[in-house]
Amino acid sequence: MKEIQIGGLVSFTTIDYPGKLAGVLFLKGCPLRCAYCSNPHLLEVGDGPYDPDKVFDWIKSRVGKLEAIVFSGGEALMQGDATINYMQRVRDLGFNIGLHTNGFYPALLKVAEPFVDWIGLDYKATRAKYSELVGNDIAFDKMSESLDFWLSTGKDFEVRITCDPRFISKDDLVEIVNDCAKRGVRKIAIQKYTPYFDEGDRQTTSEQREQFFNDQDLRNKINSMFESAIWRE
Repeated sequence: MKEIQIGGLVSFTTIDYPGKLAGVLFLKGCPLRCAYCSNPHLLEVGDGPYDPDKVFDWIKSRVGKLEAIVFSGGEALMQGDATINYMQRVRDLGFNIGLHTNGFYPALLKVAEPFVDWIGLDYKATRAKYSELVGNDIAFDKMSESLDFWLSTGKDFEVRITCDPRFISKDDLVEIVNDCAKRGVRKIAIQKYTPYFDEGDRQTTSEQREQFFNDQDLRNKINSMFESAIWRE
């Protein structure tokens, strides 16, 4: 792909790059088919509704107003060199570069690393349940490789866990955070699952979705394990 395909844009956010005022580009294409995907319109690679040159002009107009530009998706690295080249151009303007990623492309993450200052990496489920959730048998190993690589860089990041009760139990969450702590992860974000679309024959209740957040013992345990533990409800 020669030109980046942009499927969405957020002009201002304080939560997508922790500690910085940011804009977000949502790129088209994703190799996974997660059961709780909130951006299904971005799954397929193809022409996006945003002209990359006009978006770049807008980004230039944000110099001195925003601190960072975040590349999200979909999976931003699925567009390969097109994404990485655009990142470099944006970073040359003086912005910090953030990346939201599912970790499926560790080789591309290594290429992008010089131009990326922070990542939010999705750790979606335990190994045993990963393929059921994402529809891909190798995604856990790819994510794991990306996580270990980013840890080796020493750069800032957070691991994000979306607690969909159809695929994560409290015991599963403990297993995931224990794995993260063992690897050396310092910052973690526990995210509440929101059913944006029809859940079909696997409906969840409010009580099921909130169980992770209402368990103070669980919260205290996880909070004690990390430098930063954010609970996004």
